[in-house]
Parts: sequence; C-alpha cells; structure tokens
Amino acid sequence: MRFSHLTLALLGTLAIAPTAFAQDAFSTETSTGKRFAVVGGVALAEPTENTWIGDSQRLELDGSNAATLSASWYINDNIAIEAWGAASKFGHRVNAANGKAGSVDSQPYAISGQYHFRDADALVRPFVGLGYYEQNFDDESVTSSGALAGQRLGVETAKGAMATAGVDVKLSPTWFARADLRYLNGDSDLYLDGQTVGEAKLNPVVVGVGLGARF
Repeated sequence: MRFSHLTLALLGTLAIAPTAFAQDAFSTETSTGKRFAVVGGVALAEPTENTWIGDSQRLELDGSNAATLSASWYINDNIAIEAWGAASKFGHRVNAANGKAGSVDSQPYAISGQYHFRDADALVRPFVGLGYYEQNFDDESVTSSGALAGQRLGVETAKGAMATAGVDVKLSPTWFARADLRYLNGDSDLYLDGQTVGEAKLNPVVVGVGLGARF
C-alpha cells in the first residue's frame, strides 16, 4: 500500500508538472552548466533485516514514510556531490512475537558522490551514487503490556555506506521529477535499561519520489 502511494505521487507529478511549467519548457534556456539542484519529496523506508536482542528475543521494525530533502552541487554536468536527509522522522512500530512491543523514530542523513548519465538536457537521466550515512534513533518507547514492558529501550545511531540508484525526468530546463532507491548498510547497538543486549540490524531500503529544481 505504501509503495502504491509513492507511485501515485510520482505519476501525479509527471501529469501536472508539464502543464505548470509549459512556458519554461518552450524557452531557449538549457540545463547545461547549472551547478546546483534541490529536491523535495517523500520516501518509504523498509528494513531488509530484522532487529535482534541477544539470541533469544527477536524484534522486527515496520517500514514508515517521511518527507525528504536533498541539495546537490554539480562539479560538471555529470558528477555531483549530494547532501540528502529526512526532513521529518520515520516512525517505526517495534513488533515482537506476541504483537506490538514499542515504537521508535529514525532520521537518516547522508552525503554521497553521484554520476548522472547522458547530457544535461536529456529527457531521462539515470544516476548512481555511493556515500556515507548516519541514522539517528530517538523517542524509543515500549508498550505497557508487550514483550519489553517495564524496560527502557535504546537504539544507537547507525552508521555506514549508502548506495543510490535513480532517474531524473526533465520537465523543463529548470524542473525535473525524480525517483530513487537508496540502500543503507550499517548496524547499531541495542540497549535495554542502559545495557547492551545485541545489535539492531536494519539495513533499510529507502524508496523515494520528488520534484526538483536545478539552477
């Protein structure tokens, strides 16, 4: 269901934006040589691995939606340095074998290098990237009657490598629609009552759509 919402958001952008920016699209302006870009959008983060506490108790985190924002500096028309992050927090439900055990919020941010294929004025421009991310966790809470009841849950900041693949669809020399997928690889310690009890292995995939401007 969440992936359907993201797909509808992208299709809506592609349907509406060409009309909204028609005057810009038929100007003599070019995208070549523009060095900065900003993208605002929405993304879905889905863990690809489970969270484990020790060897006996297993927890799983649900996926969640959040707003995202990125800013890029283009060294040339093909190579860019991007700063990306969640503008709002992903809210995750923590599940145990017998149901909901608590909740936790997360907010990732990253910096990466990207290579954008094809010319700057191409209608469709795929890109790939590799960088470093950190994902902060806060607002950890447990349910009063769940598997973690009466304990204090803590999740350390996750750090590691981030791989990106995506595509930009040109709407005008300034505006473009974007769809991307990011894989965040990194573990963090898990705490109960201040004591380390295992590792949180999430390694989420973040699928996003957005609208960007290049200038």
